[in-house]
Amino acid sequence: MLFNKDANRVLAIFEELCAIPHGSGNTDAISAHIAAFAEGLGLPCIRDGANNLIIKKPGTRGYEDHPAVILQGHIDMVCEKDPDVEFDFEKDSLKLRREGKFLMATGTTLGGDNGIAVAFAMALLESKRIPHPPLEIVLTSDEEIGMLGAAALDPSPLEGRIMLNLDSEEEGIFTAGCAGGVRLHLSLPVNRCACEGQAYRLTVSGGSGGHSGAEIHRGIANVVRLTANCLKEADGLRLITLSGGGKDNAIPSHCVAEFVADPASFPKMEAVFAAAKDAHAKTDPNLTYTCEPIDGGDALDEASTKATLRLLTETPDGVQAMSPIAGLVQTSLNLGIAYVDASAHATFLVRSSVNREKADLRARLEAFVAELGGTSDASGDYPAWEYRENSPFREKMIDEYDKLYGKYPRVEVIHAGLECGLFSDKLPGLDAVAIGPEMYDIHTPRERLSIPSVKRTWRFIKQILKAL
Repeated sequence: MLFNKDANRVLAIFEELCAIPHGSGNTDAISAHIAAFAEGLGLPCIRDGANNLIIKKPGTRGYEDHPAVILQGHIDMVCEKDPDVEFDFEKDSLKLRREGKFLMATGTTLGGDNGIAVAFAMALLESKRIPHPPLEIVLTSDEEIGMLGAAALDPSPLEGRIMLNLDSEEEGIFTAGCAGGVRLHLSLPVNRCACEGQAYRLTVSGGSGGHSGAEIHRGIANVVRLTANCLKEADGLRLITLSGGGKDNAIPSHCVAEFVADPASFPKMEAVFAAAKDAHAKTDPNLTYTCEPIDGGDALDEASTKATLRLLTETPDGVQAMSPIAGLVQTSLNLGIAYVDASAHATFLVRSSVNREKADLRARLEAFVAELGGTSDASGDYPAWEYRENSPFREKMIDEYDKLYGKYPRVEVIHAGLECGLFSDKLPGLDAVAIGPEMYDIHTPRERLSIPSVKRTWRFIKQILKAL
């Protein structure tokens, strides 16, 4: 164990959670673990069919009649790994390590987003010394694949109308609004037939990747789109397979394509990559390109190849509109997953703080794939969390932060999605704020969690609960 359970209880709990596989869509075990933990403490726990959890704890002495406070986070994590790492997210425990002041997982995502929220909540549930009002711990499933747990949650057991969301990654910043989003899966029928000629495998990798909401404005290379743009330069191209990206909410960092083409056109392909590598020298310094001969096989016909490349290169991607709020992205989309098997597939995550723009962008994608003869399927549609001008809870938190640290936090509206929008719809009058400790490079194998920041955030959580 890296952390002493007495000296670093929150981090010790987090370490225990990391031993349980809990990727999106694989939350049975971790949900059951948390439910057993609550029941072992004698606390009422509701676990629904979606693996969501509602756990209630009475207020401590003197706080029994204070308004209930909801503490909320999610139990699933994004599962990404380095291409050369052997790891099964369905059954393997994360391999944690400390590097200076940071906690990381070797070769994989860490799941600090949002396992640290679960650890904070569990530490509060078991403590007998922390003063607090009645607590309603809400831990949702499958947030990372469209907030499916929050959408399915029955809110009727919840009495609180004050919510502290713990799914933020920047200490000292209070999030008070976020974009809405929708996932679109586009599919194209393809025709395969025999194809003569030497086959090749193109691998483009080493992209920085990153969160498709929080980092979409940085201009990080979308390696799926880059690969497709390289392939467009190949004369006589017949695509065999393509696979890139792993999560719709993560900017793709790698892509592999197998194809048949005239090798005389390879210098044009390499020139497209070289230009992109130069353009992304600051954001993606480790981009690599390899092309090698392989055994061939059936390939897409010419029309299917062209349609697939149009799907991957002519659809919009990245920032589409900036907000009147300085520096904030208003509307964007991310081509997060692409693959070719019996059909061609592309999955996008559309985000906007303006519902009309989100709907318009969705309609553009649906119209484009229909023009190509394909179909679209939408899922995980969630509303924007609109900024609340009058927020007594936020003002109280700002005062307590100033008392604790002698400075004011920054209040922001973000482009990434949070479950607060869904909860605001379900719980009229909800006054919500999101906070969290410092995390970097979330949704990538470089994800790291600041240990000192976890301790400071824990101190502030206890401070604000005491003040309520």
